[in-house]
Amino acid sequence: MHDKQVALVTGANKGIGLETARQLARRGMTALVGARAPERGEEAAQRLRAEGLDARFVRLDVTEPASIAEAARWIETNLGRLDVLVNNAGVLIGTTKPSETNLDELRSLFQVNVFGTIAVTQAMLPLLRRARPAARIVNVSSGTGSLTQSSDPRWEHARINVLAYPAAKAALNMATVQFAKELRETGIKVNAADPGYTATDMTRHHGQPVEEGARASVWLATLDEGGPTGGFFDAKGPVPW
Repeated sequence: MHDKQVALVTGANKGIGLETARQLARRGMTALVGARAPERGEEAAQRLRAEGLDARFVRLDVTEPASIAEAARWIETNLGRLDVLVNNAGVLIGTTKPSETNLDELRSLFQVNVFGTIAVTQAMLPLLRRARPAARIVNVSSGTGSLTQSSDPRWEHARINVLAYPAAKAALNMATVQFAKELRETGIKVNAADPGYTATDMTRHHGQPVEEGARASVWLATLDEGGPTGGFFDAKGPVPW
C-alpha cells in the first residue's frame, strides 16, 4: 500500500480545485488531480510536480459512470488507499431569473454539481472506509446554497436571483448532511465548504485569490478526530443553512 495519505480532488485542473490539490500536497499528501480532459489534467499535475509536490493525474468525468468506476479501480490498483475526497467539480449554467430558467440547463447543472458528487462519493466509499485514521469527505458548496443567506435582504449577495446554481448547492448541502449521518459511526467526516467569492473562470476572475478560496476545503480535509461532521463552513467558521 502507498505509504502517504492520498487525496482525490475532482475538477482539479484549474482554479480552486488545483489550489486545493496544491495545498494538500504541501501537507505531505499524494494529490490526485481529477479532470475530464487528459491534456489539461496532466498539465496541472505536472505543474504541481514542478513545485516538488507529489501529484498525479486521474481521468475523471463526474457525469460518466464508466469514468468514475475506472478512476476508483486506478486508485485501488496503483495506490491501494484513499484518505481524502474533495468533491470540487462544478459548473455554472443558467444565469437567468427563475421564471426563465431553461429546464435542460437545470438538468445539466444538477448532473454535475449534485448527481456527479453523489456518484463519485458512492464509488470511492469502499476505499474511504478503509482509511486509517478515518477519511474526510469535503463537498464544495457555495454561500448561495444557504437558504438563510439567500432569503436575507441584508446579505451581501442578496441581489443574486437565479435558480439553477443555488438550488444545486442547496441540494448538495442536504446530501452532505445525509452522508454525514450515515457515516458518523465510522469516523468518516463529511462537510460542505463555502469557498467564498473567488477569482476563477466562473467569476470571470473577480474576487479573492484562489489561495483563500481553497482554505475551507483544506481545513475540512485535514480535520482531526475532534473536528465537526455534517456541517457547512467557510474559512471563518460555520455558514448558516
